[in-house]
Amino acid sequence: RVQLVESGGGSVQAGESLRLSCAASGYMNCMAWFKDNEGVAVHCNRDSVTEYADTVKGRFTISRDIARDTLSLEMNNLRPEDTGTYHCDSGDPRPHTRLRRIDYIEWGQGTQVTVSS
Repeated sequence: RVQLVESGGGSVQAGESLRLSCAASGYMNCMAWFKDNEGVAVHCNRDSVTEYADTVKGRFTISRDIARDTLSLEMNNLRPEDTGTYHCDSGDPRPHTRLRRIDYIEWGQGTQVTVSS
């Protein structure tokens, strides 16, 4: 079983930035970030694919270190609607379900992000 531990959350003002990190205890094809249960961004290694929710495109960047089993999310120009608990999950979802949390088999506990206006 893969364990996932997130870090880097906090409270910021709108327009500021945060960087989230996730340490995994093992490898799975896809690793993704979810805000509560909403898909934010995903990286799948087999196809070298990254996908983003429309609401974060151009502001958030997902990156992954395969050798170290780590995942990061650089969040810029944060908005109050970005507030939530960000979870790092891993699995091997089908291509059309990569931003659907239920299709991931390992879920992290989450780190809180609060953006005030």
